[in-house]
Amino acid sequence: MTQGRPLLNRRLTEFGTTIFAEMSALAVRTGSINLGQGFPDTDGPDEIREAAVRALRDGRGNQYPPGPGVPELRTAITDHQQRRYGLAYDPDTEVLVTAGATEAIAAAMLALLEPGDEVIALEPYYDSYAASIAMAGGTRVPVTLHPEAASGTYRLDLGELRAAVTPRTRLILLNTPHNPTGTVLTREELAAVAELARERDLLVVTDEVYEHLVFEGEHIPLASFPGMRERTVTVSSAGKTFSFTGWKVGWITGSPELVTAVRSAKQFLTYVSAGPFQYAVAEALRLPDSYYEALRADLRAKRDLLSTGLAEAGFGVYRPAGTYFVTTDIRPLGGERDGFAFCRALPGRCGVVAIPNAVFYDHRDQGAPFVRFAFCKRADVLEEAVSRLKGLAG
Repeated sequence: MTQGRPLLNRRLTEFGTTIFAEMSALAVRTGSINLGQGFPDTDGPDEIREAAVRALRDGRGNQYPPGPGVPELRTAITDHQQRRYGLAYDPDTEVLVTAGATEAIAAAMLALLEPGDEVIALEPYYDSYAASIAMAGGTRVPVTLHPEAASGTYRLDLGELRAAVTPRTRLILLNTPHNPTGTVLTREELAAVAELARERDLLVVTDEVYEHLVFEGEHIPLASFPGMRERTVTVSSAGKTFSFTGWKVGWITGSPELVTAVRSAKQFLTYVSAGPFQYAVAEALRLPDSYYEALRADLRAKRDLLSTGLAEAGFGVYRPAGTYFVTTDIRPLGGERDGFAFCRALPGRCGVVAIPNAVFYDHRDQGAPFVRFAFCKRADVLEEAVSRLKGLAG
């Protein structure tokens, strides 16, 4: 305490150590299998790692790279958007490289919000969303994705989304494929979001970091809908697609006006980062389609392995259409209703770590019985985790 005031400002008092840090530390302390934090346990392609080594040795990126990102990466990003989605962007004025998607989202909130502006986010939402909105002085307005036990999926109620918009709403923060539920918004749902944004003159920030990890349905960027390119900040990153999460290379694409606004905030956060890695990611984005197909096939098999094992262990399972997380309901295990207590006890009970979904909710009671497991691990690790989890019923 100084001058009778708490050291942490009131906007951030609800945010302490993240649940990911807590549960990963618990995994280390107990020697448990960590299916909590979403990082792979193997590195990405050897040729991309070697591209980073080559850049280091050649002196490319060892000093400050250009503020918007190295030209090679910005061009690779625009080529990727054009090739995959038919979206044309100018690499000089409509792309900004960031320190991962987390910085991209934070910079977008800091740039685009005035204190008191409302931000609609799909609940449950990744925890950095709430913190970024708070740091910008905004007010988060959650719209809850509802679990449907019959279909084993989560769905967006478009009526609830529309009802959440008020005269104070500035933007919608959208995440598809969605972490933690694995929901992939359909073309019809995205069209309704686009219609609402145009009708109410809203900006949209879309977190699309799992764009290449879709197992059912298809990923459709919101910016591809009529009238949305000029009001959408699209966020993605290399970490999830290429399994180099520690490199922290992300980016945004958008109109020159939106990119300029976000860059105005970003330049006072990290300014620049990951210089040599940017050159490597530029090469990664030019990998052939066979790479992405193999990645999806590998993760689909791991999703099925873990989802089936969890169901056999007694969990209620919501099989994800995308991402590399599976959400489970712990209530069928018998008497389990508190995801926090369950996850904190799980390492001692069977040597596995997971994440309680309640941390992703404003309405904590709605997320209380749900727990998230990550399947971006080696198959033998997942098999051992399933074996341990099946012991819970014993």
